[in-house]
Amino acid sequence: MSIKFLEITNTNVINVCCLDVFEHQKSFVAPNAVSLSEAFASRNENKFAMPFGIYDGDTLIGFIMFGFDTVSDPYKQEIAKGNYVLWPLMIDKKYQGRGYGKPVLRKAIEYLRTFPAGKANYVWLSYEKENVSARNMYLSFGFEENGQFCGEEIAAVYDLR
Repeated sequence: MSIKFLEITNTNVINVCCLDVFEHQKSFVAPNAVSLSEAFASRNENKFAMPFGIYDGDTLIGFIMFGFDTVSDPYKQEIAKGNYVLWPLMIDKKYQGRGYGKPVLRKAIEYLRTFPAGKANYVWLSYEKENVSARNMYLSFGFEENGQFCGEEIAAVYDLR
């Protein structure tokens, strides 16, 4: 596996928007076009949002986006202040079950440890309680549930230090 993140450009935006998950997963993650719209709106509000296509070599396999500090979100998290958020991470249904989860998370943590928007101690994320696969992957990677919720989603935190 040769995992890399490439910025969203006119060259790949349509392909990123066409990535999809299985029908039973659609309530777990927003469509990528919606996430890209959120990134655009966040940037217009002088917030940090960095969306990437996830590639294995030259093959687009998924989408990931990072935020920093508080974003314009109705479910503000205490942990958000001065920290990163992994918001969202999705692997296209054609590439699920091939062991991409942890290598993508490893690459995400590696990227965030370059502190692209400023120094931080943590990265947080949230997931639906029904998304057992995501929960198991995040917890086995070292994320810890912190007792907070993002709406009805469970929040989990990873220590970048």
